[in-house]
Amino acid sequence: MLMRTDPFRELDRMAQQFFGQNGTWSRPSAMPMDAWRDGDQYVVAFDVPGVAADAIDIDVERNMLTVRAERRPVAVGEGVQVELSERPLGVFSRQIQLADVLDAEGIVADYDAGVLTLRIPIAERAKPRKITVGQADDRKQLRS
Repeated sequence: MLMRTDPFRELDRMAQQFFGQNGTWSRPSAMPMDAWRDGDQYVVAFDVPGVAADAIDIDVERNMLTVRAERRPVAVGEGVQVELSERPLGVFSRQIQLADVLDAEGIVADYDAGVLTLRIPIAERAKPRKITVGQADDRKQLRS
C-alpha cells in the first residue's frame, strides 16, 4: 500500500553522513521511517529528533505524501567553544506514494519524543464487504 519512491535514498543518506553534508531545501537529507498496517489503517513513523513541531511540514498532493522537517542549530552564547558537533542539521524530507485505497483526507499526525507518527486509514470503499445474493424470482417481483 505504501511505496518507496527512491530506491537510492538510503545510499544518499549514508554518503551525506560520511561527507558531513547537511540537507537544504533544494536537496534535503533523508529521514528514517518505519511503516506497518494496524487493522484498518497504516501507521508510518518518522525519526525527527531535535526538531520542533512547528518545523515539520506535511503535505498530500494527489497521492503523494511529503514530510519535511528542519533541524536548526542550537543557539550558543558568545564565548562558547563547540567541542563536538555530530548531529546532522538542515532539512530532512521523505515522500511516499499512497495507494488509491487509502483515505488521504483522514490522515492524523502525532509528534512525541522525536517521532512523527502518521495514521492513514483505509478508505471505506476498499474494505471487504459482504454482498447478499438474491433470488431471480425476487427481481421479477420488483420489476412488476
